[in-house]
Amino acid sequence: MSRAELADFLRRRRDALRPDQVPAAATHPPGRRARRTPGLRREEVAALAGVSVNYYERLEQARAPRPSPEVLAALGTALRLTPAEREHLARLAGQIPPDTNTDRRPVPAETRRLLDRLGSIPAYLVDERQDIVAWNSAAAALITDFGRLAPEERNAMRLSVRLGGTLCSAPVGAEGEFVRQSAAQLRAASARYPADRVLGELVNELAAHSPDFAAGWRDHDVRPVPTLRKRLHHPRLGELELERQLLLLPGSDLQLVLYTAEPGSPSAAALARLDTHGH
Repeated sequence: MSRAELADFLRRRRDALRPDQVPAAATHPPGRRARRTPGLRREEVAALAGVSVNYYERLEQARAPRPSPEVLAALGTALRLTPAEREHLARLAGQIPPDTNTDRRPVPAETRRLLDRLGSIPAYLVDERQDIVAWNSAAAALITDFGRLAPEERNAMRLSVRLGGTLCSAPVGAEGEFVRQSAAQLRAASARYPADRVLGELVNELAAHSPDFAAGWRDHDVRPVPTLRKRLHHPRLGELELERQLLLLPGSDLQLVLYTAEPGSPSAAALARLDTHGH
């Protein structure tokens, strides 16, 4: 059980939940003291979860013993947690044992065949560290020749930092979304693999160099974001407006990342002209 991480997660999810999102009976009646923050009070979460205020306060102060599965389920309901957040909560509370096997698993042959069958759709696979472990020729033609990079540089976040402002950027209104999503994914992975030294070093590196990543990490948001908008400045095809879609492969830590464009758009036509023969 990670008491400090559990306490931080509960505090941040409570702060993110507005009073108008819960039954009126759970909040204090009019006339009580004004709210200093927009989120729920501790006593309100305790009432919603059916636990004592003292016990919930101790949870947020990292002083309580391990909560039972029943208490975790009640807290998940009280805080309106998503399935991903409920799993993360259970991991932080020690109800799901951490995975101690940090050895790299080979990419299944059928998954590599899937990448090749995607044809002109740029796609690659990332693991729980956001390392790019396999890709198709369209992805190499769109982004970079991954095969020429050192293994430690084949990381989606490191590439984003290196190529940001040159190859890739975020459309207006979507600034920082990719970094926040990456922080969420690495935060969830750190709960699954708390003994992964390489993962810990990567998080420290990214937090030290990216204020947006550090803020996303502190926010403790582990909800997956399946689709992001990206703008790519390709040297031959020009500016492309794309969607970066993320699909989890069942039974593994691998995620399939695909770049697509609005059908019939100039960006879709440009993707169809990608020269993949040299990769």
